[in-house]
Amino acid sequence: MPRRSGPTRKLPYDPAAAIAALSAADPKLGRLIDRAGPFTLRLASSQSPFEALTESIIYQQLHGKAAATIHARMLAGFEPICGVGQHPTPQHILDCPTPQLRAAGLSHNKILALRDLAAKTLDGTVPTLARIRRMSDADIIEHLTQVRGIGKWTVEMMLIFRLGRADVLPTTDYGVRKGFALTFQGLKPATKVTPDLLPKPDVMERRAKKWAPWRSVASWYLWRACDLAKPE
Repeated sequence: MPRRSGPTRKLPYDPAAAIAALSAADPKLGRLIDRAGPFTLRLASSQSPFEALTESIIYQQLHGKAAATIHARMLAGFEPICGVGQHPTPQHILDCPTPQLRAAGLSHNKILALRDLAAKTLDGTVPTLARIRRMSDADIIEHLTQVRGIGKWTVEMMLIFRLGRADVLPTTDYGVRKGFALTFQGLKPATKVTPDLLPKPDVMERRAKKWAPWRSVASWYLWRACDLAKPE
C-alpha cells in the first residue's frame, strides 16, 4: 500500500456509509473492519496526472526513503528553471539533458518512462486533472497504461489514493491478496506465504461482487489485515 506524507484532502465519499454497507453485505469482512478500527485513508493533495505519475514511476521497485531522495533530487535539479517548490513541466522533462536526470539517481529505464510520460501528456494521451475527474475508472486505466512503465496496478493506486475512487479492487496487489487469504481463506499469520497460498483474481472478484460499490474501502481493510497479522 502506498505511503506518502504531505498535505491531504477529504474523500469524495462517506466512509461511514461504505463501512456500514460492507459489514452488512459480508459479515466476515465486517469482523475485520471491527478489529482494524477507523478508516483513516486520506487523499494526497491535488496533483496533475503528470505530477502524480512522475512520482509513481520514480517510486517503482524502490524503498520509500530511497525513492523520496531521488524524487527530491530530480525536483531540485529543475529549481533554476522552475523555481523552488515548482514541479517541472512535461516540456522541461523532454528538454532536460540525460546526465542531469541520471545525476538525480534515475535509471535508464525510468528516464525513458518519464520522457514517454511527458510526450504523452503533451499529445493528450494523459488527460488533464479536470478531464480525468470526469472519466470512468476503466477509461483512465486504458489511457494511462499506454505510457511506458505504467501498468494497471500503478493506475489503480492513483485511482484509490489520488482521485478517491471508491470501487477499485487491485487484485494483483500482494497486500490485498495476502489480506484476502488471511481474512477468507484461513491463512495463519505465522505461515510463510508462498504464491500457491494467495488467491487468484477470479476468486477475489467473485467474493468482491458483494462489496460494490465500495471495493476501495474493502481493499484498504485487506491491507490492514496484513498489518494486524504482524508480530507485536
